[in-house]
Amino acid sequence: MTLQLVNTPSDANPASRLQLASSATLAETGLSEDLIVQLVVKLLHFNADCTGVEVANRLGLEFSVVEPVLEQLKRSLVCEVVGGGLLGAPSFRYRLTDTGRRRALLFLEHNQYVGAAPVPLAQYRAYMTEFRQATQQKVSPAAVHEAVSHLVVSDRVVNQIGPAVTSGQSIFVYGSPGNGKTVIAQAIHNLLRQTIAIPHALEVEGHIIKLYNPIDHEAVSNEAADPWTTGPRTDRRWVRCRRPKVIVGGELTMQSLDLNYSTSTGFYTAPIQLVANGGLLVIDDFGRQMCSPREMLNRWIVPLEARVDFLTLQSGQKLEVPFDVLVVFATNIKPSELVDEAFLRRIQYKILAESPSPAAFKRIFERCCGERGLGFDEQLVDALIREWFVPKNIPMRGCHPRDLIGRALSQIEYLGLPHELTRELLEDACATYFVVDQDV
Repeated sequence: MTLQLVNTPSDANPASRLQLASSATLAETGLSEDLIVQLVVKLLHFNADCTGVEVANRLGLEFSVVEPVLEQLKRSLVCEVVGGGLLGAPSFRYRLTDTGRRRALLFLEHNQYVGAAPVPLAQYRAYMTEFRQATQQKVSPAAVHEAVSHLVVSDRVVNQIGPAVTSGQSIFVYGSPGNGKTVIAQAIHNLLRQTIAIPHALEVEGHIIKLYNPIDHEAVSNEAADPWTTGPRTDRRWVRCRRPKVIVGGELTMQSLDLNYSTSTGFYTAPIQLVANGGLLVIDDFGRQMCSPREMLNRWIVPLEARVDFLTLQSGQKLEVPFDVLVVFATNIKPSELVDEAFLRRIQYKILAESPSPAAFKRIFERCCGERGLGFDEQLVDALIREWFVPKNIPMRGCHPRDLIGRALSQIEYLGLPHELTRELLEDACATYFVVDQDV
């Protein structure tokens, strides 16, 4: 693997221009020959009659890396050529022999990883160091306003988001339920516009850690070049993606923060912070996890400050991995009830998702009406505030317009009424939405 900057006029961001040149030799991949042998044999076990170039393509390697391995397997009678050859060695079709199939079963007992060759941890560290340097940039107020343009938030919140994202430090978003803490946290991802290369898997002294997955990583391009080309290509062991956005809530456990080893497959899956590396990790409903906030923050004291994390293999061996994650903790629990002052100090930036003012409430209501194809009548909202929120002492929340309009639309569909809001519909919606303390 060789890091290089290439000119891409369509994307002038340095991080997006950070390219990974494909390795031409086994030494350049940073992998052992034994590991490549295992991957080739397991691949041929599940995909018989592959050409040499197809084997290389499926492993994300150049044929020049795979060719010596295939020759060695032929000489040791592990595989044989069953056809092809008009275009030379790359077009030979390979199949395992009986000896090869037995060898494959032994390899699968060790681990069942079959796919793109992994990237050595040292190469991943080197890439993330370059990526961190390339993404150190100032976030402008205009960029923040654009990122949250779909929300109604105060200038105070906008001016707090910008410095927090610029610093790359952890962010604590708190406030009453329904005021958009989660959507504010997600909107921060709009500021992370660069792309990043994610390895399919990492290799550490023969151990494999599965990293890329299409659920948390949104691929922006897959190299579709002719596999027979002899021109330079990027390293196909990596996938070019948008910067990750990983959101976890009450289901988060301490085990989610460590390597997960599967005895059935024989390889590891990456913890959530490694999956989110280079992007955004949102801990939603912070304080409602099965693990306590104190346990979680104790686990992350070093990573949040030192930008490195330490993971442990089954053998007890410790691994140092980059921790280039923008962590956002979102909660509706009072900060003083979650953790003490010393722990809050380690979460560098605090943003209060405040309840909307009447004017902001009306803007949210108008925007929700537009999204649902409804006309907006300010007098209806004034009546709603005057007759429900004020006399019943109900605090206005950012989610109320969306929820009340949703209930009104359900009533419209149920009764077959015209597609428009009325005072009666909003009153019925409030009656089924709000809980008012009274004698039963």
